[in-house]
Amino acid sequence: GTGGGGTRSSGAAPASEDTENPPRKCVDWTSINERQADFVALKWNDCPPIKKNFYFESPSVTRMEPWPLLATRKSNNNISVVDMCEEGGRSIPNPVRTFADAFEHFPDILDNICRAGFTTPSPIQSQAWPVVLLGWDLVGIAQTGTGKTLAFLFPGFIHLTLQPIPREQREGPGMLILTPTRELALQIKSECSKYSYQGITSVCIYGGGNRREQIDIATRGVDIVIATPGRLNDLMMNGHISMRGITYLVLDEADMLDLGFEPQIMKILLDVRPDRQTTMTSATWPPGVRRLARSYLKDPVLVYVGSLNLA
Repeated sequence: GTGGGGTRSSGAAPASEDTENPPRKCVDWTSINERQADFVALKWNDCPPIKKNFYFESPSVTRMEPWPLLATRKSNNNISVVDMCEEGGRSIPNPVRTFADAFEHFPDILDNICRAGFTTPSPIQSQAWPVVLLGWDLVGIAQTGTGKTLAFLFPGFIHLTLQPIPREQREGPGMLILTPTRELALQIKSECSKYSYQGITSVCIYGGGNRREQIDIATRGVDIVIATPGRLNDLMMNGHISMRGITYLVLDEADMLDLGFEPQIMKILLDVRPDRQTTMTSATWPPGVRRLARSYLKDPVLVYVGSLNLA
């Protein structure tokens, strides 16, 4: 009897192995990706159109010849420009040399600049403003304290106020600035508050700040949200603020945002329309920041000031 039992159990083993390890089915990734694309299209199909191009190139900027242009970029802290568009063939705009070159058609911006006492655009501003005002995505690499904030803030003001849908009819804020620390968030908020432009309002959302107060300001309605990723995720998950109306996104100091924030950024950006305009700033250009740029920007122009630190 024992021998027979042994034979039966050894005969049953292969059947049980087959049951435990059924043949693997091939995953149809093409179909999954198509369904995902359909889902994204459906999610955003009722969004109003975005206007992105507000650039009026000054005739003196248009007329810059190639050699003086190279000399201008070289003498201006060695500005370098790389078109990261895969198709290529775009004509990168020339750098501006005066504030009027960039903002002649926006007198309120020029008034702000005049009141602040600035004399000439900083190197990053001179090349970033034409790119961003054209409506292109931008990666701006420059050290802290080189005017990067105004490189994205002034074009952002113009973008917000000239959309086809009036501000009061939009769904929530129109501009989101994600930044890695409370200190940076408060600095940007201070810059926002310093310049008055057509009644634009902003809120600073960060961990450690008064959550109730942040929720109150956000729910009353603001144009610009300046936020650290953790607290913004908290407010979004609890339904206190919507990112559906964001058309202008800034990832500020991305070399610090790269340090562990990416899952939170990814979660936030699932709720930001994919056809937005995006600007990223960083002091360096390490592999992690390059990956962020590839993931969240569309055909950006890379503008860097000084030597490009690949570390």
